[in-house]
Amino acid sequence: AEHGVRLVLEPLHPMFAADRAVVSTLGQALDLAAPFDADVVGVVVDTYHVWWDPDLQRQVARAGAEGRIASYQVCDWVLPLAAEPLNSRGHVGDGYVDFATITGWVRDAGYAGDVEVEIFNESIWADPADRTLATLAERHVRHVLPHL
Repeated sequence: AEHGVRLVLEPLHPMFAADRAVVSTLGQALDLAAPFDADVVGVVVDTYHVWWDPDLQRQVARAGAEGRIASYQVCDWVLPLAAEPLNSRGHVGDGYVDFATITGWVRDAGYAGDVEVEIFNESIWADPADRTLATLAERHVRHVLPHL
């Protein structure tokens, strides 16, 4: 805080609990952030990691009420998972995430910041950049923007 830096906690899908992070839900991240001012500790809502959480709607609302949403990240959960599950993220609209609903919750929670597309996927990385950018833009306009 004395250096003007905001720490941000990002819950990761529970399949990463053994080797990457033990914070698996937005509620857990908010509980860890609670002792600190919201301008000092915030949270990330990353669809890849939290789409499955049955308490997500309530926790997104809580994060908004506490002023803790620092970032909204979108990418899709696609199957089959890659050998490295972290690199299994898909383009918005290719998998199982309900972007209309989650984006609406984030909007209703008062978040009006940037929406980050965060795709770790070796096959997408191998595609020509112009095609990837066109896909990102088209999917954002179709699946995210109408619900912001």
